[in-house]
Amino acid sequence: MFRHGLFLRFISKKVFFIFISIALIIAYTIYATNTCLVRSLPYILKNDELTKFPSALSILSTARPESRSHNNKATVVRLVPLLTWSGLAEEQRKVEKNASKDGAPKYRFLRQQGLHPVRRLPDALVIGVKKSGTRALLEFIRLHPDVRAAGSEVHFFDRHYSNGFTWYRHKMPPTLEGQITMEKTPSYFVTKEAPVRVHQMNPTTKLLVVVRDPVTRAISDYTQVASKRLNKDMKSFEELAFVNGSQCGIVNTSWGPVRIGVYARHLERWLKYFPLQQMLFVSGERLVVDPAAEMARVQNFLGLKHVVTEKHFYFNATKGFPCLMKSEGRSTPHCLGKTKGRNHPHIRPAALERLRQFYRPFNLRFYQMTGINFGWS
Repeated sequence: MFRHGLFLRFISKKVFFIFISIALIIAYTIYATNTCLVRSLPYILKNDELTKFPSALSILSTARPESRSHNNKATVVRLVPLLTWSGLAEEQRKVEKNASKDGAPKYRFLRQQGLHPVRRLPDALVIGVKKSGTRALLEFIRLHPDVRAAGSEVHFFDRHYSNGFTWYRHKMPPTLEGQITMEKTPSYFVTKEAPVRVHQMNPTTKLLVVVRDPVTRAISDYTQVASKRLNKDMKSFEELAFVNGSQCGIVNTSWGPVRIGVYARHLERWLKYFPLQQMLFVSGERLVVDPAAEMARVQNFLGLKHVVTEKHFYFNATKGFPCLMKSEGRSTPHCLGKTKGRNHPHIRPAALERLRQFYRPFNLRFYQMTGINFGWS
Protein backbone atom coordinates (compact mmCIF):
# COMPACT_ATOMS: atom_id res chain seq x y z
CA MET A 1 0.00 0.00 0.00
CA PHE A 2 2.80 2.38 0.89
CA ARG A 3 4.59 1.67 -2.37
CA HIS A 4 1.35 2.11 -4.28
CA GLY A 5 0.63 5.52 -2.70
CA LEU A 6 4.17 6.72 -3.31
CA PHE A 7 3.87 5.72 -6.96
CA LEU A 8 0.60 7.67 -7.37
CA ARG A 9 2.09 10.78 -5.83
CA PHE A 10 5.09 10.54 -8.17
CA ILE A 11 2.79 10.09 -11.18
CA SER A 12 0.56 13.06 -10.12
CA LYS A 13 3.54 15.40 -9.79
CA LYS A 14 4.89 14.28 -13.14
CA VAL A 15 1.53 14.81 -14.89
CA PHE A 16 1.13 18.18 -13.20
CA PHE A 17 4.52 19.44 -14.44
CA ILE A 18 3.85 18.11 -17.91
CA PHE A 19 0.45 19.86 -18.01
CA ILE A 20 1.95 23.14 -16.80
CA SER A 21 4.72 22.93 -19.42
CA ILE A 22 2.29 22.28 -22.25
CA ALA A 23 0.05 25.17 -21.12
CA LEU A 24 2.99 27.58 -21.03
CA ILE A 25 4.16 26.50 -24.48
CA ILE A 26 0.65 27.02 -25.94
CA ALA A 27 0.29 30.43 -24.26
CA TYR A 28 3.69 31.59 -25.51
CA THR A 29 2.92 30.38 -29.04
CA ILE A 30 -0.38 32.28 -29.15
CA TYR A 31 1.23 35.43 -27.76
CA ALA A 32 4.17 35.32 -30.17
CA THR A 33 1.91 34.69 -33.17
CA ASN A 34 -0.43 37.58 -32.38
CA THR A 35 2.43 39.96 -31.70
CA CYS A 36 4.14 39.08 -34.98
CA LEU A 37 0.86 39.44 -36.89
CA VAL A 38 0.17 42.87 -35.49
CA ARG A 39 3.70 44.11 -36.13
CA SER A 40 3.64 42.96 -39.75
CA LEU A 41 0.17 44.32 -40.60
CA PRO A 42 1.29 47.80 -41.77
CA TYR A 43 3.76 46.21 -44.19
CA ILE A 44 1.17 43.79 -45.52
CA LEU A 45 -1.47 46.49 -45.89
CA LYS A 46 0.95 48.77 -47.68
CA ASN A 47 0.63 46.81 -50.91
CA ASP A 48 -2.85 45.48 -50.39
CA GLU A 49 -6.37 46.68 -51.09
CA LEU A 50 -6.54 48.15 -47.59
CA THR A 51 -4.54 51.14 -48.82
CA LYS A 52 -7.89 52.49 -49.99
CA PHE A 53 -8.67 53.23 -46.35
CA PRO A 54 -6.20 55.92 -45.23
CA SER A 55 -7.91 56.66 -41.95
CA ALA A 56 -7.51 53.09 -40.66
CA LEU A 57 -3.93 52.81 -41.87
CA SER A 58 -2.96 56.03 -40.15
CA ILE A 59 -4.22 54.60 -36.85
CA LEU A 60 -2.26 51.40 -37.42
CA SER A 61 0.88 53.40 -38.16
CA THR A 62 0.41 55.42 -35.01
CA ALA A 63 0.02 52.31 -32.87
CA ARG A 64 2.98 50.51 -34.42
CA PRO A 65 5.61 51.70 -31.88
CA GLU A 66 3.50 50.29 -29.04
CA SER A 67 3.42 46.86 -30.63
CA ARG A 68 7.22 46.67 -30.46
CA SER A 69 7.02 46.05 -26.74
CA HIS A 70 6.29 42.39 -25.98
CA ASN A 71 4.96 43.39 -22.58
CA ASN A 72 2.24 45.77 -23.86
CA LYS A 73 -0.67 43.45 -24.59
CA ALA A 74 -3.16 46.35 -24.70
CA THR A 75 -1.93 47.10 -28.23
CA VAL A 76 -3.46 43.89 -29.53
CA VAL A 77 -6.79 44.65 -27.93
CA ARG A 78 -7.02 48.14 -29.48
CA LEU A 79 -6.01 47.09 -32.97
CA VAL A 80 -8.19 44.04 -33.40
CA PRO A 81 -11.44 45.96 -34.27
CA LEU A 82 -9.65 47.82 -37.10
CA LEU A 83 -8.89 44.56 -38.89
CA THR A 84 -12.49 43.81 -39.86
CA TRP A 85 -13.28 44.42 -43.53
CA SER A 86 -16.77 45.72 -42.77
CA GLY A 87 -15.39 48.31 -40.36
CA LEU A 88 -12.83 49.55 -42.86
CA ALA A 89 -15.42 49.77 -45.63
CA GLU A 90 -17.77 51.75 -43.40
CA GLU A 91 -14.96 54.13 -42.45
CA GLN A 92 -14.10 54.73 -46.12
CA ARG A 93 -17.75 55.40 -46.99
CA LYS A 94 -17.90 58.03 -44.24
CA VAL A 95 -14.72 59.70 -45.50
CA GLU A 96 -15.97 59.84 -49.10
CA LYS A 97 -19.39 61.09 -48.01
CA ASN A 98 -17.89 63.89 -45.92
CA ALA A 99 -15.43 64.84 -48.65
CA SER A 100 -18.18 65.19 -51.24
CA LYS A 101 -20.43 67.16 -48.95
CA ASP A 102 -17.94 69.36 -47.17
CA GLY A 103 -15.26 70.06 -49.74
CA ALA A 104 -12.91 71.32 -47.01
CA PRO A 105 -11.76 70.13 -43.54
CA LYS A 106 -13.22 73.20 -41.86
CA TYR A 107 -16.73 72.11 -42.83
CA ARG A 108 -16.18 68.74 -41.18
CA PHE A 109 -15.06 70.60 -38.06
CA LEU A 110 -18.18 72.80 -38.15
CA ARG A 111 -20.44 69.76 -38.39
CA GLN A 112 -18.67 68.23 -35.41
CA GLN A 113 -19.59 71.39 -33.50
CA GLY A 114 -23.26 71.00 -34.45
CA LEU A 115 -23.16 73.64 -37.19
CA HIS A 116 -24.50 72.72 -40.63
CA PRO A 117 -23.36 74.78 -43.66
CA VAL A 118 -25.73 74.63 -46.62
CA ARG A 119 -25.58 75.84 -50.21
CA ARG A 120 -27.68 78.92 -50.87
CA LEU A 121 -28.41 81.16 -53.83
CA PRO A 122 -26.19 84.27 -53.75
CA ASP A 123 -27.10 87.29 -51.64
CA ALA A 124 -24.78 89.54 -53.65
CA LEU A 125 -23.40 89.51 -57.18
CA VAL A 126 -20.37 91.14 -58.76
CA ILE A 127 -21.97 91.76 -62.16
CA GLY A 128 -19.19 93.71 -63.89
CA VAL A 129 -17.32 95.18 -65.50
CA LYS A 130 -14.84 92.97 -67.34
CA LYS A 131 -11.18 94.08 -67.03
CA SER A 132 -12.02 96.63 -64.35
CA GLY A 133 -10.84 94.80 -61.23
CA THR A 134 -13.62 92.32 -60.50
CA ARG A 135 -11.18 89.52 -59.64
CA ALA A 136 -9.30 91.75 -57.24
CA LEU A 137 -12.55 92.81 -55.57
CA LEU A 138 -13.65 89.21 -55.10
CA GLU A 139 -10.31 88.10 -53.69
CA PHE A 140 -10.22 91.07 -51.32
CA ILE A 141 -13.74 90.55 -49.96
CA ARG A 142 -13.19 86.82 -49.54
CA LEU A 143 -10.76 87.69 -46.77
CA HIS A 144 -13.82 88.49 -44.67
CA PRO A 145 -14.94 85.53 -42.52
CA ASP A 146 -18.61 86.35 -43.11
CA VAL A 147 -18.31 86.09 -46.91
CA ARG A 148 -18.19 82.94 -49.00
CA ALA A 149 -17.88 83.19 -52.77
CA ALA A 150 -17.85 80.84 -55.73
CA GLY A 151 -14.25 80.44 -56.88
CA SER A 152 -14.89 80.66 -60.61
CA GLU A 153 -17.28 82.58 -62.84
CA VAL A 154 -20.49 80.56 -63.05
CA HIS A 155 -22.10 82.41 -66.01
CA PHE A 156 -25.54 81.30 -64.90
CA PHE A 157 -27.56 84.37 -65.93
CA ASP A 158 -25.98 84.63 -69.38
CA ARG A 159 -25.06 81.10 -70.51
CA HIS A 160 -26.52 78.46 -68.22
CA TYR A 161 -29.86 79.90 -67.16
CA SER A 162 -31.71 76.93 -68.67
CA ASN A 163 -30.05 74.66 -66.10
CA GLY A 164 -32.27 76.11 -63.39
CA PHE A 165 -31.75 77.52 -59.91
CA THR A 166 -31.08 74.13 -58.34
CA TRP A 167 -28.05 73.76 -60.59
CA TYR A 168 -26.97 77.31 -59.75
CA ARG A 169 -27.31 76.71 -56.00
CA HIS A 170 -25.11 73.63 -56.28
CA LYS A 171 -22.33 75.85 -57.70
CA MET A 172 -22.30 77.99 -54.56
CA PRO A 173 -20.06 77.26 -51.56
CA PRO A 174 -21.66 76.00 -48.31
CA THR A 175 -22.36 78.82 -45.86
CA LEU A 176 -23.54 79.16 -42.28
CA GLU A 177 -26.55 81.15 -41.22
CA GLY A 178 -25.55 84.83 -41.30
CA GLN A 179 -22.79 84.45 -43.86
CA ILE A 180 -23.09 86.12 -47.26
CA THR A 181 -22.95 84.05 -50.44
CA MET A 182 -21.41 85.81 -53.43
CA GLU A 183 -20.73 85.10 -57.09
CA LYS A 184 -18.83 87.02 -59.77
CA THR A 185 -19.45 86.99 -63.50
CA PRO A 186 -18.53 90.33 -65.17
CA SER A 187 -20.51 89.65 -68.34
CA TYR A 188 -23.81 89.92 -66.43
CA PHE A 189 -23.62 93.72 -66.62
CA VAL A 190 -23.79 93.76 -70.43
CA THR A 191 -26.20 90.82 -70.86
CA LYS A 192 -29.68 92.07 -71.79
CA GLU A 193 -31.55 89.21 -70.11
CA ALA A 194 -29.55 89.28 -66.88
CA PRO A 195 -31.43 92.03 -64.96
CA VAL A 196 -34.85 90.37 -65.14
CA ARG A 197 -33.38 86.94 -64.42
CA VAL A 198 -31.55 88.16 -61.30
CA HIS A 199 -34.73 89.93 -60.19
CA GLN A 200 -36.70 86.68 -60.57
CA MET A 201 -34.18 84.91 -58.36
CA ASN A 202 -34.26 87.55 -55.62
CA PRO A 203 -35.39 91.18 -56.02
CA THR A 204 -33.34 92.15 -52.94
CA THR A 205 -30.03 90.92 -54.37
CA LYS A 206 -27.18 93.36 -53.81
CA LEU A 207 -25.22 94.23 -56.95
CA LEU A 208 -21.60 95.34 -57.13
CA VAL A 209 -20.23 96.98 -60.28
CA VAL A 210 -16.51 97.66 -60.68
CA VAL A 211 -15.93 100.33 -63.32
CA ARG A 212 -12.80 101.78 -64.89
CA ASP A 213 -11.92 104.45 -67.44
CA PRO A 214 -13.55 102.92 -70.55
CA VAL A 215 -10.60 103.78 -72.78
CA THR A 216 -8.08 102.03 -70.52
CA ARG A 217 -10.53 99.20 -70.00
CA ALA A 218 -10.87 98.65 -73.79
CA ILE A 219 -7.08 98.51 -74.21
CA SER A 220 -6.81 96.02 -71.34
CA ASP A 221 -9.56 93.92 -72.90
CA TYR A 222 -7.73 93.90 -76.24
CA THR A 223 -4.44 93.00 -74.52
CA GLN A 224 -6.00 89.99 -72.85
CA VAL A 225 -7.47 88.69 -76.11
CA ALA A 226 -4.19 89.26 -77.96
CA SER A 227 -2.22 87.35 -75.33
CA LYS A 228 -4.40 84.29 -75.86
CA ARG A 229 -4.07 84.28 -79.63
CA LEU A 230 -1.76 81.55 -80.87
CA ASN A 231 -1.19 83.30 -84.17
CA LYS A 232 0.43 86.73 -84.19
CA ASP A 233 -1.51 88.16 -87.14
CA MET A 234 -4.20 89.79 -84.97
CA LYS A 235 -5.17 93.26 -86.08
CA SER A 236 -3.94 96.24 -84.14
CA PHE A 237 -6.08 97.99 -81.54
CA GLU A 238 -6.64 100.97 -83.84
CA GLU A 239 -7.78 98.76 -86.72
CA LEU A 240 -10.43 97.15 -84.53
CA ALA A 241 -11.55 100.22 -82.57
CA PHE A 242 -12.33 102.36 -85.62
CA VAL A 243 -14.40 101.72 -88.73
CA ASN A 244 -12.09 100.90 -91.64
CA GLY A 245 -9.12 101.28 -89.30
CA SER A 246 -9.11 105.08 -89.44
CA GLN A 247 -7.54 106.58 -86.32
CA CYS A 248 -9.65 109.72 -86.18
CA GLY A 249 -12.79 108.45 -87.88
CA ILE A 250 -15.89 106.68 -86.69
CA VAL A 251 -15.60 104.55 -83.55
CA ASN A 252 -16.57 100.93 -84.12
CA THR A 253 -19.34 100.50 -81.53
CA SER A 254 -20.00 96.94 -82.69
CA TRP A 255 -16.61 95.86 -81.34
CA GLY A 256 -17.02 94.30 -77.89
CA PRO A 257 -14.22 96.10 -76.03
CA VAL A 258 -15.67 99.46 -77.15
CA ARG A 259 -19.33 98.55 -76.60
CA ILE A 260 -18.79 97.35 -73.01
CA GLY A 261 -17.46 100.78 -71.98
CA VAL A 262 -20.77 102.56 -72.67
CA TYR A 263 -21.74 102.01 -69.03
CA ALA A 264 -24.78 104.31 -69.00
CA ARG A 265 -26.69 102.24 -71.55
CA HIS A 266 -26.10 98.99 -69.69
CA LEU A 267 -27.03 100.58 -66.36
CA GLU A 268 -30.36 101.75 -67.71
CA ARG A 269 -31.49 98.13 -68.10
CA TRP A 270 -30.54 97.26 -64.53
CA LEU A 271 -32.31 100.29 -63.06
CA LYS A 272 -35.58 99.03 -64.52
CA TYR A 273 -35.49 96.16 -62.02
CA PHE A 274 -33.24 97.31 -59.16
CA PRO A 275 -33.12 100.61 -57.24
CA LEU A 276 -29.85 102.49 -57.11
CA GLN A 277 -29.65 101.78 -53.36
CA GLN A 278 -29.09 98.09 -54.11
CA MET A 279 -26.09 98.82 -56.29
CA LEU A 280 -22.55 99.75 -55.33
CA PHE A 281 -20.20 101.22 -57.93
CA VAL A 282 -16.58 100.48 -57.12
CA SER A 283 -13.82 102.52 -58.72
CA GLY A 284 -11.28 100.23 -60.39
CA GLU A 285 -8.65 102.97 -60.20
CA ARG A 286 -9.21 103.57 -56.50
CA LEU A 287 -9.17 99.84 -55.85
CA VAL A 288 -5.54 99.95 -57.01
CA VAL A 289 -4.28 103.10 -55.26
CA ASP A 290 -6.28 102.72 -52.02
CA PRO A 291 -7.77 99.23 -51.72
CA ALA A 292 -8.49 99.53 -47.99
CA ALA A 293 -10.69 102.63 -48.46
CA GLU A 294 -12.63 101.04 -51.31
CA MET A 295 -13.08 97.82 -49.37
CA ALA A 296 -14.47 99.83 -46.47
CA ARG A 297 -17.25 101.01 -48.81
CA VAL A 298 -17.87 97.43 -49.93
CA GLN A 299 -18.12 96.15 -46.35
CA ASN A 300 -20.51 98.97 -45.44
CA PHE A 301 -22.69 98.15 -48.45
CA LEU A 302 -22.86 94.46 -47.49
CA GLY A 303 -23.55 95.25 -43.85
CA LEU A 304 -20.28 93.73 -42.64
CA LYS A 305 -17.88 94.71 -39.91
CA HIS A 306 -14.64 96.29 -41.11
CA VAL A 307 -12.37 93.27 -41.06
CA VAL A 308 -10.54 93.77 -44.37
CA THR A 309 -8.25 96.76 -43.76
CA GLU A 310 -4.90 98.19 -44.88
CA LYS A 311 -3.03 95.46 -42.96
CA HIS A 312 -4.14 92.94 -45.59
CA PHE A 313 -2.44 94.68 -48.54
CA TYR A 314 1.00 95.59 -49.83
CA PHE A 315 1.86 97.32 -53.08
CA ASN A 316 3.80 95.42 -55.73
CA ALA A 317 5.80 97.97 -57.71
CA THR A 318 6.61 95.48 -60.48
CA LYS A 319 2.98 94.66 -61.25
CA GLY A 320 1.71 98.10 -60.35
CA PHE A 321 -1.18 97.07 -58.14
CA PRO A 322 -1.81 95.88 -54.56
CA CYS A 323 -1.25 92.29 -53.52
CA LEU A 324 -2.49 90.33 -50.53
CA MET A 325 -0.63 89.56 -47.34
CA LYS A 326 -2.79 86.42 -47.18
CA SER A 327 -5.97 85.07 -48.73
CA GLU A 328 -8.64 82.46 -48.10
CA GLY A 329 -6.57 79.71 -49.65
CA ARG A 330 -3.04 80.91 -48.84
CA SER A 331 -1.44 82.25 -45.68
CA THR A 332 1.63 83.73 -47.42
CA PRO A 333 1.88 87.06 -49.32
CA HIS A 334 1.02 86.77 -53.00
CA CYS A 335 -0.42 88.63 -55.98
CA LEU A 336 -3.48 87.69 -57.99
CA GLY A 337 -1.68 85.89 -60.80
CA LYS A 338 0.65 86.12 -63.78
CA THR A 339 -2.17 87.17 -66.09
CA LYS A 340 -2.80 90.33 -64.07
CA GLY A 341 -0.84 93.47 -64.82
CA ARG A 342 0.02 92.77 -68.47
CA ASN A 343 1.87 95.49 -70.36
CA HIS A 344 -0.43 97.34 -72.75
CA PRO A 345 0.56 97.90 -76.37
CA HIS A 346 1.45 101.39 -77.53
CA ILE A 347 -1.61 103.24 -78.83
CA ARG A 348 -1.20 106.43 -80.85
CA PRO A 349 -2.24 109.56 -78.93
CA ALA A 350 -4.66 110.61 -81.70
CA ALA A 351 -6.55 107.34 -81.36
CA LEU A 352 -6.74 107.68 -77.59
CA GLU A 353 -8.06 111.23 -77.84
CA ARG A 354 -10.71 110.20 -80.34
CA LEU A 355 -11.93 107.45 -77.99
CA ARG A 356 -12.08 109.87 -75.06
CA GLN A 357 -14.23 112.22 -77.13
CA PHE A 358 -16.53 109.34 -77.98
CA TYR A 359 -16.96 108.22 -74.35
CA ARG A 360 -17.22 111.70 -72.80
CA PRO A 361 -21.02 112.17 -73.10
CA PHE A 362 -21.66 108.60 -71.96
CA ASN A 363 -19.36 109.08 -68.97
CA LEU A 364 -21.15 112.28 -67.95
CA ARG A 365 -24.48 110.48 -68.16
CA PHE A 366 -23.09 107.66 -66.04
CA TYR A 367 -21.88 110.17 -63.42
CA GLN A 368 -25.39 111.63 -63.24
CA MET A 369 -27.05 108.23 -62.92
CA THR A 370 -24.74 107.00 -60.15
CA GLY A 371 -24.12 110.31 -58.40
CA ILE A 372 -20.35 109.67 -58.56
CA ASN A 373 -17.76 111.56 -60.56
CA PHE A 374 -15.10 108.99 -61.38
CA GLY A 375 -12.82 111.62 -62.93
CA TRP A 376 -12.22 109.97 -66.28
CA SER A 377 -10.78 112.54 -68.69
